Amino acid sequence: MTNSGQIPPHSEQLIVSIPAEHVLLLRFNRPRSLNAMTPTMHSDIKAILDWFDEEPSLWCVLVGIVTGEGRAFCAGADLKAWNKDQQSGRSNEQELVASSVHGFGAISRRTVSSKPIIAAVNGSAYGGGVEMLLNCDLVIASEDAVFALPEVKRGVVAAQGGKGTVVFIPRISGTAGHQFASEMLLLGDTISASDARNRFAFVNLVVPKAEVLTQALKWANTICQNSPDAVQSTKRGLILTRQLGGVEQATVAHAWSSESKRAYKGTNIKEGLKAFAEKRSPSWSNPAKL
Repeated sequence: MTNSGQIPPHSEQLIVSIPAEHVLLLRFNRPRSLNAMTPTMHSDIKAILDWFDEEPSLWCVLVGIVTGEGRAFCAGADLKAWNKDQQSGRSNEQELVASSVHGFGAISRRTVSSKPIIAAVNGSAYGGGVEMLLNCDLVIASEDAVFALPEVKRGVVAAQGGKGTVVFIPRISGTAGHQFASEMLLLGDTISASDARNRFAFVNLVVPKAEVLTQALKWANTICQNSPDAVQSTKRGLILTRQLGGVEQATVAHAWSSESKRAYKGTNIKEGLKAFAEKRSPSWSNPAKL
């Protein structure tokens, strides 16, 4: 598949492809290190996603289907490199966290994009790996996937998700998300894919390992059948609700957002309604740049 733009240059630590129309696929590629994040990988992801946000032909489906090469999704930060910095006195964690606008891996606090993110988790996700997928819109995990926020066991803090580590784990059966977040953050223990879906509710679907990417692409293609203007406006509404808290505030802010203006004044709303009246499938256009 081709697109109107050129994929930016990046290192071999990230594999980038366009497996289907309008769909971007990112694969973390440090299998020997369980895809632990490095400054180079972080910079690569940021550059690709910044480009993706501005690329009109890669639209309603994803900021990326994010998966990992090898037996892990992402082991979080590279603790060996972190240890060297700490022992040498070169560490500057507070500055890095405060200055990292998009969070861990340029994903965990990314709110600039109104394009959906699907995480395809094949294996283990620890620390920052979990923080990244907590900021994804849909999460599909393999049956053998495991998840943990084990930072406290190593004397460090799960800080790159900001409020996300508490807020993104939703309320379950009337119990505040704070308690579920605390269980993961304060105990630091590993949970199964089943628990991540049924108890903590940050995984949407658990499938056999061989089907993870296939299912993620299926969902991506399903999203692609919908109006990109409507999808991106809807995601902006979700982000504003999380940021502002109150329904009334979020509703008003969303109504005046750039994405809403594009959705209600653009060509795709006309096409969608016309196609309904004519009893045919709509033919969507690339969204206008905001």
